[in-house]
Amino acid sequence: MSASPESIDIESLVPHKGTMCLWQRLLDHDDRHVRVASDGHRASDHPLRSDGRLKAIHLCEYGAQAMAVHGGLLGRARGGAVKAGVLVALRGVQLHVARIDDLAGELVGEAELLMDSDTSQQYGFRILHAGEVIAEGRAAVMLGEAG
Repeated sequence: MSASPESIDIESLVPHKGTMCLWQRLLDHDDRHVRVASDGHRASDHPLRSDGRLKAIHLCEYGAQAMAVHGGLLGRARGGAVKAGVLVALRGVQLHVARIDDLAGELVGEAELLMDSDTSQQYGFRILHAGEVIAEGRAAVMLGEAG
């Protein structure tokens, strides 16, 4: 893939906009992997906060959005439009922290494409903080029409 990470608008690759677009920076990517980063998990107005906290379960959404970034990059590289996707399954999810709003510094998301077809994709994902895995799992997405 040829575009430099700095030139990629992440919000154009995921279905969520504004503060619900959870990743802020693309670190690197290739045909099978993507790495993204964000420090937005500490924001007091984070859209997924409840009772003043951001629970670790929301790292699944971070993983799904890392997958969406990669899927969008793949679509563009293949000369097509970004396809909308619907998360249909999570498997093997392990959360290694209870909450994330109290973690200083950036989160890094990694997604690896495991299976790719015209109608679905499967990925493995990991979310790291300070070099340690804080969440990991696999997810399946059904793809719709290009959006």
